[in-house]
Amino acid sequence: MKINKILVVILAIFIPYILLMTGIRMVMIPAFAEFEFNRSSFPADPYGFSVQERTKWSEYAISYLTNDEDISYLGNLQDETGWRLFTTEELSHMVDVKKVVTISSTVWYVLGGASIAIMVWFVVMRQWDSIRKALNAGGWVTVGLLGALLVFLAVSFDRLFEYFHRLFFKDGTWTFSQSSTLIRLFPFEFWRDAFALVMGFALLVGVLLVVLTRKSKQSANE
Repeated sequence: MKINKILVVILAIFIPYILLMTGIRMVMIPAFAEFEFNRSSFPADPYGFSVQERTKWSEYAISYLTNDEDISYLGNLQDETGWRLFTTEELSHMVDVKKVVTISSTVWYVLGGASIAIMVWFVVMRQWDSIRKALNAGGWVTVGLLGALLVFLAVSFDRLFEYFHRLFFKDGTWTFSQSSTLIRLFPFEFWRDAFALVMGFALLVGVLLVVLTRKSKQSANE
């Protein structure tokens, strides 16, 4: 049926985004930041945040991105001296980041639901080979896309990081001084590790899909 061929293509296209967003949500938890801060090779904050303080304040920042609170959740944060942790510019950027996270997560949910529906359709129609083809093609698309990005990451992460921000945010709204709270909590190394983990996870799953759904020689000869 022609509809099945179309659905195979659609599912294959959905898979890379689903895997990438799954990886992003895996690192978008306070536990990942805490793990990073406790690594012996992770750079210390030159302005004085201890590991415990970084862990405490980063939990607020990360939780804000996925909870239902408004920006006052971060705007009202103060240290023991009464100093507000985030500037107006930093808060404005966090509002922008939350919008991107909300939209991309909504798309993730929709594509995930649509993918499940397609898989159910294939099962009901007993289109087992369509499932195999979709997963295999999705795996190959993921491997090609994420493989190229990982090379870019290894060669020039700073350029990749810049392109990423320019894609989603206006110029001048995402650059801060080294003494700003956001940079002290989430320095360059944090993002490099996060990008590597997200891409590595998606690439690994993509490779597994390719390997596990490849057509056997026996099937190919039938």
